[in-house]
Amino acid sequence: MLSAVLVLAVSGCGAGGGRGAGPPAGTTPPTAQSPATLPSPALPPVLTRGQARAALITAADLGEAWEPTRGAATWRDEVLKTTAGRTDRPDCRRLLDVLYTEDLFGGSATTAPRAAVALDDPDGGAQLHYRITSYRAADIDGTLAWLATLPDACGHFEARAETARGAARDVRVTALTLPGAGDARGGLRVTVSDARAEETLTVDLVAVRVGDDALSLTNGTLDAPADDATRTAAEVGTERLTEARRLGRAQV
Repeated sequence: MLSAVLVLAVSGCGAGGGRGAGPPAGTTPPTAQSPATLPSPALPPVLTRGQARAALITAADLGEAWEPTRGAATWRDEVLKTTAGRTDRPDCRRLLDVLYTEDLFGGSATTAPRAAVALDDPDGGAQLHYRITSYRAADIDGTLAWLATLPDACGHFEARAETARGAARDVRVTALTLPGAGDARGGLRVTVSDARAEETLTVDLVAVRVGDDALSLTNGTLDAPADDATRTAAEVGTERLTEARRLGRAQV
């Protein structure tokens, strides 16, 4: 992903202190640790790279129109890159950044995707990016809970690049109905419209948790979105991830 993003303004619609003295010479420092310095709980076992790759969807799962990607879709930079950036609403800023970077679970080494694939529908101009990530179930659920707040927190807002020619983008966020797959799930449909260019980008953002693993995907197009591709990717992907986890446990 390109790292440079333009800074945007969004209008809504809808401890310092001096250091303490150390312990007196010859005394034993206290052993108690503050919660901030306590070691984090051990991460759960993760899928191997091979197991994660086995859990990926393929172009054949989505139908004849789909194929392995030919490269990043032009709208990724033309629309998403110019829409991501600073806003006066942190949740909306985070959402726009997630759509561009596809970094839903935080971007640390512990949340790096175990496997990923990109697929294109050349006829419809759609591109679907799909990832498998291993992390703590509670943290995945926290992200899913955050997604559920966004239709209310960021239902309709305007994004504008802070440049002389920065075009206003009208952004709308709605909840996406998903099949009852996995242990927990969440989804959004985000539309980004540019009245001057008379174009609207529609992106589905979906995540499904299976145990301590998760699949996440974005499915975007400047044409009419294909609901069946998003649903199929979520359903087939969940089945494949569940099977990969089962086989992984059987091999331990």
